[in-house]
Amino acid sequence: MYKHFAILPSSDGADSLGSRRDLLAQLASLNTGPEREGEDVLWGPGIRLELTPGQDPVKQMMLTLVEEEIAMLVVMRLVRVCQWQLVDLETGQTIEAS
Repeated sequence: MYKHFAILPSSDGADSLGSRRDLLAQLASLNTGPEREGEDVLWGPGIRLELTPGQDPVKQMMLTLVEEEIAMLVVMRLVRVCQWQLVDLETGQTIEAS
């Protein structure tokens, strides 16, 4: 069973994760991106990110752990580097970069 999270802007008052172009460039530097240019599903080590089609700036993303053994280290790095909030959709628990 896959585990799902919502990725939201940090609680510092930002209203988006950033422009679609900037977000894709930042994620590419972290080994995460679409299989083909223009797709709304991004893949990284052990994870899948889903963007809302056509949304720019990006307000939130859905994150799914597809290989939990390796994914949590990747997820924690994304949260820290990108300064995001991560909300567990099952428990409502929020994880934020410190």
